[in-house]
Amino acid sequence: MPTVRPFRIHIPDADLADLRARLDRFRPLPDSPRRPPSGMTAGYLHDLVEAWRDWDWRAREAWLNDHPQFLADIGDATIHFAHVRSAHDHAPALLVMHGWPHTFALQLDFADLLPDFHVVVPSFPGFAYSTAYADGPMTETRLAATMHSLMTEVLGYTSYLTYGEDVSANVNDLIAGSYPEAVAGVVVTHSHFPSMAERHGLTDPDEIAFFARLEQWGGANGAYGHVQATRPDTLAVALNDSPAGLLGWLAEKLVEWSDTPVGDPRAVELRISRDRILTEAMIYWATQSIGTSFRPYYEGADQPDEMPPVVIPASVHIQRHEGDYPESLARRFYRDLRVFERLDEGGHFAIAEVPALMAERVRAFARQLDLV
Repeated sequence: MPTVRPFRIHIPDADLADLRARLDRFRPLPDSPRRPPSGMTAGYLHDLVEAWRDWDWRAREAWLNDHPQFLADIGDATIHFAHVRSAHDHAPALLVMHGWPHTFALQLDFADLLPDFHVVVPSFPGFAYSTAYADGPMTETRLAATMHSLMTEVLGYTSYLTYGEDVSANVNDLIAGSYPEAVAGVVVTHSHFPSMAERHGLTDPDEIAFFARLEQWGGANGAYGHVQATRPDTLAVALNDSPAGLLGWLAEKLVEWSDTPVGDPRAVELRISRDRILTEAMIYWATQSIGTSFRPYYEGADQPDEMPPVVIPASVHIQRHEGDYPESLARRFYRDLRVFERLDEGGHFAIAEVPALMAERVRAFARQLDLV
């Protein structure tokens, strides 16, 4: 069994001084007349940079360290994770995975609302305080195996619930489909997408229309993913050297993908507070992990694998940016679909944006399964 080692976040004073010096030299650009209506503005980025320069990181660092964190070697990667245990030994275990561009930290507010669960919030390999895989590509199947090993071999859980979003959405489905003997149920806000080959065979008009809309959206808004997939190192050099550039790259996605009014980037803070936005930027900056966080894009782990259908209980809650997702797709893939609903609130980062609502949903699902 892999050894579990306690871990605490601490950014050296010298690194904080260097960051402030770089932020002091920030050269803001004027706002662009070609800026997409849903994206970042020069004014809001300037506000975030100013806030980051004067921010009390030590207070935030202490808050993060209030969540017990650990390291464990799994295969050729060292995996960092928060393990927020319930006071009740027999509480159900819940695996909560992040995607891109967020980190484990954005999921902790949700974990704090589930004291009746043992909540495990890992950093994916190459993100934050987890090392990247030393050999071979970062595939969804490999990520699923690593996360399952964390829950079973490292932490000793014989049964657990799982949740994932964005990059970890397919990993979530693969865990549920590949390890039905250990996974009691799967919670979903990014419901299953068929593989590209399977999409070509679709005949249902609603299903065809949904993927046509996504393709059209990707053509207008998917440049970030294309760059991360085709020129990851060039982009990473720039973002690893400029904290303002890094903050702009990360925060733009929080702005665009959250369930907030289009045209006002500051509205993101109605869902994801400024402290939380700056925390994400600080973790990427301090760990210099922006380059390795691109691996799911250039190694293909963000593309759907052929995967087995999920036969264990599933609770599906469609986030608002995919509000037209056809229920028929979910019913074909999740063979024991206990809940299907379309959320009234919450976008791409659902459990970070509406943590109380999603904690309520997870607890209701666990009750349905007689776990709490």
